Amino acid sequence: MPPLHGFSDNPFQSRADVIRAARSLLAPLQPYHSTCKARLRIPHETGTHFDETAAQLEGFARPLWAIISLIEGGEDKDSELLGQVVSGLEAGTEPQHPEYWGEIDHNDQRMVEAEVIAFALLATKGFVWSRLGQSAQGNLRKWLEGINGKEIPRANWLWFRVFVNLALLRVCGCDTEQKEMELREQMQRDLAVLDEFYIGDGWSGDGKWRTKEEDEEEFELYKKTGRAYMLRKSRNADYYSGSFAIQFSQLLYVRFAGELDPERTERYCQQARDFGSGFCQFFDADGAAIPFGRSLIYLFACVGFFAALAFANVPDMPEPLASPGAVKGYLLRHMRWWARQSDGIFHSDGVLNLGWTYPQMYLTEDYNSPQSVYWALKPFIIIGLPASDPFWKEPEVSYPSPALDTAWRVLPAPRQIICNHPAGNHHFLISLAQYIAIPFKGGVAKYSKFAYSSSFGFSVPCGSQGLGQLAPVNALALSRDGMQSWETKYRCAEPEFRTAAVRGIRSAIVPAATVTWWPWASRDVVVETTVFPPTTRWPDWHVRIHQITVLGRLGKLFTAEGGFAVHGRHRKDTLGLRSICPVDLDHECDVGVSEGILELEDDKTRSILILSEQGASGIVTNRSDFGQVSALKPEPNTNLMRQRTLIPLIEHEVANIDPGRRLTLVTKVFAISRDANGGWKKGGKSLRDRWLDQPEIAFGDIKSPGNDYLTVL
Repeated sequence: MPPLHGFSDNPFQSRADVIRAARSLLAPLQPYHSTCKARLRIPHETGTHFDETAAQLEGFARPLWAIISLIEGGEDKDSELLGQVVSGLEAGTEPQHPEYWGEIDHNDQRMVEAEVIAFALLATKGFVWSRLGQSAQGNLRKWLEGINGKEIPRANWLWFRVFVNLALLRVCGCDTEQKEMELREQMQRDLAVLDEFYIGDGWSGDGKWRTKEEDEEEFELYKKTGRAYMLRKSRNADYYSGSFAIQFSQLLYVRFAGELDPERTERYCQQARDFGSGFCQFFDADGAAIPFGRSLIYLFACVGFFAALAFANVPDMPEPLASPGAVKGYLLRHMRWWARQSDGIFHSDGVLNLGWTYPQMYLTEDYNSPQSVYWALKPFIIIGLPASDPFWKEPEVSYPSPALDTAWRVLPAPRQIICNHPAGNHHFLISLAQYIAIPFKGGVAKYSKFAYSSSFGFSVPCGSQGLGQLAPVNALALSRDGMQSWETKYRCAEPEFRTAAVRGIRSAIVPAATVTWWPWASRDVVVETTVFPPTTRWPDWHVRIHQITVLGRLGKLFTAEGGFAVHGRHRKDTLGLRSICPVDLDHECDVGVSEGILELEDDKTRSILILSEQGASGIVTNRSDFGQVSALKPEPNTNLMRQRTLIPLIEHEVANIDPGRRLTLVTKVFAISRDANGGWKKGGKSLRDRWLDQPEIAFGDIKSPGNDYLTVL
């Protein structure tokens, strides 16, 4: 698929560059407008769980993030784009018009798009509203009012109703004082519920955070009914918590309602300060974000938080976001990263496709229409800031210099550890406790893996017939039915953050996280997993220890655990990577240059290392009579970053397990990226030495003097 002129070749250095990118993204949509511009249908045949009219309303509404910002920024006050907006609003809200959007119903997709229309009214301070005739104004007001009195998901969706009512109050006007009072009361009720989602450090869950008591309630329901996972209550804090919805919306509320609700908006400003210092760790020095959670087809909406931060002009931001230039750096580096990755994100007609770095339907959710992807335009609200704004006037601040004190960062609220060790070259997060109870496609893979990487991405399942379809990247899968089916970490307890230590010649203290989880709802198998991040002693490794307790009798238990998926083809001929001999792993091999699969076995361990132009990915297990390693070839198109991958895999098979028996599995995961943080810089120990120097683990404090080893305190 071809790159898009104006975006793919964009340096993203200035306001003019961002405006050019916005226009280039909007232009391919023009042929797909309906006659009166109220609907837009991209002719790529994918369906959603909601109706086609709502899907075509998405096509009208979502580009407004950029269009309205062009208008508000003074670029298109009298343009054809403005005429399209006005025409679409008139036709879409006229009940007798063929392009009418239909009334807003309970839990309706129209609620989502109503927020964007409210943004259009609020951001232009009534300018768009004034371009509508009296009849059209009445129709739009009535259509927006339809969101009230309807059932709505108690999640980020409540923000849609808040902004609609804010626009009704501030722009559209109310017929009576009673109506105004009702709108204000509805806003306050919704805001009160949204504030209940707060979990600390500036973070909110996408819904109220699930409690330990609800975990036990669900287990009791299972014992009583035999039905698994009956409570649709989750623990998830992903990009919806920040850029896609909640923080983004809070900051728009600061901008549009600051004088109406000063106490709450000041609280939101403080939450933005707290959130920003942790959220910026999701981005590496090159601008790459860690893909995690659902709705990843929204692409560069990942930096919506930074755009909203500038839009709201929040003062007194802490480092590393202490100046407008610093905020601009995070936003523009990410856009430049996407420009470099953009060969695979556009269809031949220039419209965005559904996927991450290439079209990938396995990744999508049931609410993704061809038009949905234009939620990606949220960051373009910064165009609404004039050229004189400090965001544009101040020079871009570079990424903070890597240092040992930024090698890892514990984020207690989302229950994660961000890893970006300066002595290695891999940017990823360890995530042990999140899961989403709504059965979105691939939901377990999107939230419940042990690690997520900005370089290697993650993989989603494409079926249930074997490990190749499961694609168990950074997951421990278990089977008790002869490998007919596999279960990975899903429902789990809250994690415990511990302290670990490297002891010996180079002593150091690092964090560790432990979580208890149950592969099956019956809880007759219990797994306790502890994960250690990279250390200065072993900057390219992270370690997982699984303690599996079987409470009932099992004939056989099969386990399979993967590392990071990596591109599995030779650069020259695109054929599958071939095996290499240990002697080929010499001091001359290098990250992103050497290619092949190396399998090793000695008296202590079994290991496999996969080398390709994407980097190096390997896995090691303690040698045992029931363990083996391999390079698993999963189904193509399961990984976010690359279509054809290999996964370094460990498999175990244990027979005749008595009740109460505990198995301990120690897994050492190795990864170096060619591209993270601006690219691999050869120096220090060779790739060979980095791979052969594997972490030593001690249970307790018994260890030979003179050696370095890792232990839990």
